[in-house]
Amino acid sequence: MHIPDTSKSRILVVGDVMLDRYWFGDVSRISPEAPVPVVKVERVEERPGGAANVARNCAALGAQVALLSVVGTDEAGQTLARLLAASEIDASLHEDGQLNTTVKLRVVGRQQQLLRIDFENAPTHEVLDAKLAEFEQRLADCDVVILSDYGKGGLTHIGEMIKAARRAGKPVLADPKGDDYTRYAGVSVITPNRAELREVVGRWANDADLLRRAQALRAELDIGALLLTRSEEGMSLFTIDGVVNEAARAQEVYDVSGAGDTVIATQAVMMASGVGLADSMRLANRAAGVVVAKLGTAVCTLDELKAS
Repeated sequence: MHIPDTSKSRILVVGDVMLDRYWFGDVSRISPEAPVPVVKVERVEERPGGAANVARNCAALGAQVALLSVVGTDEAGQTLARLLAASEIDASLHEDGQLNTTVKLRVVGRQQQLLRIDFENAPTHEVLDAKLAEFEQRLADCDVVILSDYGKGGLTHIGEMIKAARRAGKPVLADPKGDDYTRYAGVSVITPNRAELREVVGRWANDADLLRRAQALRAELDIGALLLTRSEEGMSLFTIDGVVNEAARAQEVYDVSGAGDTVIATQAVMMASGVGLADSMRLANRAAGVVVAKLGTAVCTLDELKAS
């Protein structure tokens, strides 16, 4: 399948960023204090997570990427800024002194995740208002907008962002959270996984029932396309013309964390490069097959996509 020149495509990513921290170590004994393994940490890795991982995936595919988000005035926020700069992402991270940058700390022993610890709190509104003004300014310099919602408060003004992007004639892709999808009304593409869609439309009995529920939701909220990621069942794209299914690419699944970020990033970059919805989904499916074979939040490069 033809992969286009992505170097001219410009993506604006807005949403909740976080720092994914990994502590890797050896486990050789059980603690005398409690029935838990003792991990002797030998290596620490830090990677951009959430919307920052979406931006990093876009950049890995060759696109020009700008990122808007909110962080705390803390070490984790500074680390995120440094990592994003190293990925050549134009990151505008508004600092909020009352906010802790979201950190997900994973303890990994013998290639297995033993524990995850989350540090987070919600941002104040003043910082988000400033981001809305900058969002409207930056719309002129992008081809496609991605709204990456992790439910951390970074997209409080999502409705106004969608309206502004539509006024500017820019396609908007949203990765949703929660059971109220009215906040995503009017987006071009929404990309829930099975569990996320089930929260909104209920359990479906079979594919015909799923088609009916997905199309009803899409029509009700004026959403151009619903791209459903279905793990081992692949992906389904629901549009006004019906449904297109794409089977999963068989491979060793090592870690699915961050795969949704890769899907929405690939879909956006391919659309910005002139690829149609269904072919963009096929390429996104390939990219997801590459990242699930890697540990943790990872990216699929343009070369890896071509090789797949």
